[in-house]
Amino acid sequence: MVDPKADGVTRIGSVNVNGIRAAARKGMGQWLAERELDILTLQEVRADGATLTKLVQQFAEEAGEDDSQATWHIHEHEAAQKGRAGVAIISRQAPIATRTGIGEGHPEDDGRWIEADYELGDGSILTVVSVYVHSGEVGTERQEHKMRFLEYMLQYLPQLAERTDHVLVMGDLNVGHTELDIKNWKGNRKNSGFLPEERAYFDKYFGEAGYTDVARSLAGEVDGPYTWWSYRGKAFDNDTGWRIDYHMATSALAELASNAKVDRAADYSLRWSDHAPLIIDYKLP
Repeated sequence: MVDPKADGVTRIGSVNVNGIRAAARKGMGQWLAERELDILTLQEVRADGATLTKLVQQFAEEAGEDDSQATWHIHEHEAAQKGRAGVAIISRQAPIATRTGIGEGHPEDDGRWIEADYELGDGSILTVVSVYVHSGEVGTERQEHKMRFLEYMLQYLPQLAERTDHVLVMGDLNVGHTELDIKNWKGNRKNSGFLPEERAYFDKYFGEAGYTDVARSLAGEVDGPYTWWSYRGKAFDNDTGWRIDYHMATSALAELASNAKVDRAADYSLRWSDHAPLIIDYKLP
């Protein structure tokens, strides 16, 4: 991947790794070594903290960095049920504070929301969030959990924006907001991920809650760019994808964004997750 980072920008990315162990085996470390990232949020880690730390250190060693243990600062939230969910934030700069969870210990929040605060050059605070929204399934308890979680987000996002200077919420939100976000939107109108009641929450996130869909703002009104493709059939080869991975930023932060990239693998055989990383540069103060 040839995309040199410009001077004075902070490169921030997010990706659902679909299991960090499998992603590491399939080449995630090589990708990370090439991308000059300052902060990376991970979803669906599906591993304990010790395993994640070991693999991130391994990534640093693969990149030829001298002190692998000091290279990345790791904050993670493992799900109680082994092998499920799990979110993390890794960063070059040490956070000044970290928090785990949204709401008040809701069962829907197991391994799905973490925050880290970073002090910027002008003394202001950037709060970074890694979030993994439930995939859902119409007519099941999974969908009920998803809808409750989307409601928790709607209530919490304005509160978060009030207590810090800048907020960047990133992750696999498992909803395509508009028809531009899903290749086969007509065939998915009754499926979880494109239900009207789900999409209505995103109208509010990017409306009354005051957040900006950064990738959409930079890309304009175009199809995609998609960030997830099913492993089934020819979805990847035909680019029959979904844009369900987001950078959601408070308005002043969104104005500092540029150079949005979806790191779509060049070939199906080179994929190390069913999602592709979403990378955006921010000219932070």
